[in-house]
Amino acid sequence: MLEAAAEVPARDITVFDVQDERFVPPGDMPARISELCGERDLPSPEGKPQLVRSIIESIAVRFAQALNTAADLAGRPIDVVHMVGGGSLNALLCQATADRSGYPVVAGPVEATAIGNLLIQARTAGTLSGSLEDLRELITRTHTPTTYRPRI
Repeated sequence: MLEAAAEVPARDITVFDVQDERFVPPGDMPARISELCGERDLPSPEGKPQLVRSIIESIAVRFAQALNTAADLAGRPIDVVHMVGGGSLNALLCQATADRSGYPVVAGPVEATAIGNLLIQARTAGTLSGSLEDLRELITRTHTPTTYRPRI
């Protein structure tokens, strides 16, 4: 489905507010997306590939907004976005985030939480030593990330 979604032309992508409260409870999300689009005079995605692409692009727009807010609050620019966990496996989401935010996205590792937990436990047990920077370097050496550069 992601391959088909990647082929959807830009003109057929509808971006909508993924944080609308109607998306919080479980239920028929395609119908809710169509309802929201109708209320906002947006074209409703037609077919699964267009729906999936619209969802991914809408999430990426929200990520970009959140990144810009974080940069403003921190008072410093963002150089790169690190995406870890399951979302880092979604190349379409990673590329859309890079494109929509204007920042490179470094994706991976997928099991970042488990790896971090293991490294801290190993360091606490004395099996592993080093600073936080040393542990990050170890992850970098053992888990090759994928970088997505903005195309827009």
